[in-house]
Amino acid sequence: MAHFVIMGCGRVGATLAHTLEDAGHSVAIIDQDDRAFRRLRVGFTGRKVTGVGFDRDTLKQAGVAEAYAFAAVSSGDNSNILATRVARETFHVPHVVARIYDPGRAEIYQRLGIPTVAAVRWSADQVLRRILPEQHLTGDFREPSGRLVLAELDVAAAWIGHRVAAIEDATGIRVAYLTRFGEAMLPTAGTVYQEADTVHAMLPIDRTSEVAHILAKAPAKEL
Repeated sequence: MAHFVIMGCGRVGATLAHTLEDAGHSVAIIDQDDRAFRRLRVGFTGRKVTGVGFDRDTLKQAGVAEAYAFAAVSSGDNSNILATRVARETFHVPHVVARIYDPGRAEIYQRLGIPTVAAVRWSADQVLRRILPEQHLTGDFREPSGRLVLAELDVAAAWIGHRVAAIEDATGIRVAYLTRFGEAMLPTAGTVYQEADTVHAMLPIDRTSEVAHILAKAPAKEL
């Protein structure tokens, strides 16, 4: 079980809170208006914190220092980005995502290495895919037989500085492309995995758990 902090108790925020709680995780949700918590179902056991989502004291009340992930899904682009930066840079939350309404801004923040999700009706699912590793592995694409999936992988920080080829050798998968500063790139034999890179790879669907386990640990050696 992991701890998740959500900023914004609108429709998306409430959906995220319910989904994460149903999955057995602990949840804290922040909103400036305590009336917003009425969107939460009766019996919701998570923490409700009234306050500004980028305020450090408010974030501490929500348990952000112990959080596995932070999602900023309020109605304000600036607030979402500021809160996400505070969570990542001050409290070192490993997984963050911000919902953005302005597509022009979204591109800028992606280039800065801040994952964003467009404010569309399916954004709750998109947010989950960025903060829950098991959701990454459901895949963006499956070939017709259903045996192979193109998935976004979580890679431990210990792999930073190692060649992408070493990731392939250790897991037996094929890296299709990387997303670096918001732009896709095809790796070469000498491409090195960098901080904030996102790895997209083709792998057998029945090996997703095994691959996730391998990449969650430090590599044994540079191959």
